[in-house]
Amino acid sequence: MTQDWLDKVSWDAQGLVPVIAQEVGSNDVLMFAWMNREALARTVEIGEAVYYSRSRKRLWHKGEESGHVQKVHEIRLDCDEDVVLLKVTQNDGIACHTGRHSCFFQKFEGNAAEGQWTTVEPVLKDPNKIYK
Repeated sequence: MTQDWLDKVSWDAQGLVPVIAQEVGSNDVLMFAWMNREALARTVEIGEAVYYSRSRKRLWHKGEESGHVQKVHEIRLDCDEDVVLLKVTQNDGIACHTGRHSCFFQKFEGNAAEGQWTTVEPVLKDPNKIYK
């Protein structure tokens, strides 16, 4: 079995591609992460999101500790072939390690002179109870 489809992706110098996880139905952007070739191939193989953790320098199956697995419904490649979009169902509705629905829970309010970031999404579950 060939994996020529992986060659279509424009991998960066580190062999990575940025990935956006978007919730099926609501279209909420849940998170941003990275994949290498192995992570993308594994995602296709098991139908769940597998990313590459740059800090841990290893594959990271989303939900491996928290149980907040992402079931993948679609995988799309952008027009420049250098960004991957996953359309997912988020297990337990929590994508962020802070216990929130989305990693994008801070909204800019105000103007350039007096702006600030405001938290606009609640913590759904205490991260101390998610991660051991």
